[in-house]
Amino acid sequence: MAERVGLYPGTFDPITTGHQDIIRRSLRVVDRLVVGVAVNAGKSPLFDVNERVALTAQDLALLGLEPPRLEVRSFDSLLMHFVHEVGATVIVRGLRAVSDFEYEFQMAGMNSRLDQDVETVFLMASERHHFIASKLVKEIASLGGDVSSFVSPLIAERLAERFGTAAP
Repeated sequence: MAERVGLYPGTFDPITTGHQDIIRRSLRVVDRLVVGVAVNAGKSPLFDVNERVALTAQDLALLGLEPPRLEVRSFDSLLMHFVHEVGATVIVRGLRAVSDFEYEFQMAGMNSRLDQDVETVFLMASERHHFIASKLVKEIASLGGDVSSFVSPLIAERLAERFGTAAP
């Protein structure tokens, strides 16, 4: 049987405990997972793409999630082009709330039209992660708030450095 490769794309600016949860659970569904860190300059990321790739890889390695079953790579292309580049047959998407579903459903339909052999799998965020969003984490950190329950100590420290605030 062929290796089942999944791709979990996102901005990961920064990676949160919600992302970690989806990644762990994705590894139950696929043999190998590529975490695709999108350049996505339109979102005005706090960390540049190289920092996000490095932080994501370091963060996941601290959890024992690393090669050969997991790879973190950046991409700056059409998602379906990157899917083909990494040999994925499954796109993993995390859903936090009903509001996420409409956009993700539309994207899954478009991607299916581009390549009907690639499946999109939706994983619901675990109950304790439903509300976590990188955007909110950055806002809290920028105002000197404690983000330690939303991100790892590594990420909390990097956010504190970036915003010039004290780490928890």
